[in-house]
Amino acid sequence: MIGAPRPTSRAGRVRAARLTDLAAVGELSRLSHADDRSGDSRMRTLGLPVGSSHISVFSLFRLPLGALAPNDLLYVYEERGKLIGLARVEHEGLRDEWTIVELDAVDNGTAGDIRFRLVQQVLKDASKRGGMRFHVACADEGGNVELFMQAGFARYGEERILYRATDDVQAETPDQAKTNGIRPCVPLDAVELDRLYRAATPGPLARLEDYRLHDWERQGSHWRVPRSSLTPLLRFADVEAFVQQAPDGGSLVGFCQIGVAKEEQPDYIRVICMPDQDPTDLITHGLAVIAERTHSRWAERAGLTRSDRGLVSVVRTYESPLDRRLEDAGFRQVAIVSLLMKEMAERVKEPALVPLATR
Repeated sequence: MIGAPRPTSRAGRVRAARLTDLAAVGELSRLSHADDRSGDSRMRTLGLPVGSSHISVFSLFRLPLGALAPNDLLYVYEERGKLIGLARVEHEGLRDEWTIVELDAVDNGTAGDIRFRLVQQVLKDASKRGGMRFHVACADEGGNVELFMQAGFARYGEERILYRATDDVQAETPDQAKTNGIRPCVPLDAVELDRLYRAATPGPLARLEDYRLHDWERQGSHWRVPRSSLTPLLRFADVEAFVQQAPDGGSLVGFCQIGVAKEEQPDYIRVICMPDQDPTDLITHGLAVIAERTHSRWAERAGLTRSDRGLVSVVRTYESPLDRRLEDAGFRQVAIVSLLMKEMAERVKEPALVPLATR
């Protein structure tokens, strides 16, 4: 059961972060995402993705000034001159969606209250800027899910985060991709992509995420739809999308989005396919393209390698057996996270044409 709202009578205050706070914010973020064996175990965080020896979690949450857009929000909780809480929110302008990507607090028995106050301030200020849809992904531990449900969020799904170490990937020829019906995605695929997504996604969840045709038209242009728990965190240098057609050249049976990440972040691959479709060829093609792109971008830089960056992917629970096909390709599970969303506006059914009744 969900308890009563948390009290907010603490002496500290929530305020917008300043430039002079960046050093303290960076240290707070580092402690929050350090491995428990070497970090501060008194931290309460979203737990995303996990403290893993294979994924540098802190690199996912680095705070370069150039990565913060004017509408992004960064708040701190200050008490007795010390910063003991942090909330960071990213705003995606085209779909007007806000994502809480970091929520940390030093846990001296009061971390739950601190984080609840930070979330309330985020919702209040984002609403003043017209924010209507809020997302968060978090591990179901440390009271994360309960905290957001108290703030009005609803849990609508789970994702498995998978990791694959970077190693040699066999190159694929254009003829192989053509034989398998795989080609780059184009804007004219929007209608077929929408059908593919709705066939692979439960109806209530598809209505909740509310993707439109113009969302699918933007594939391959640094566009991050379909969203996942990782897309708000990674900073992509290149984004590409591919589709796979049925053997008879008919409808689309698979979709693959790849992202070559900047700096020391892992690269990304996301696959959606028909329930009866084997996505092995599409996964193989995506891995081959990532290997080709990363090699061409970095090989000329003497002494700089990407061997430890790896690749990450996500699979939602209803997409099985896609997870097993990724495991066959060398991926392994490193975390399970819950997906939550809050809408500030009521949904109203749109007018529609109906058949004329005749007697």
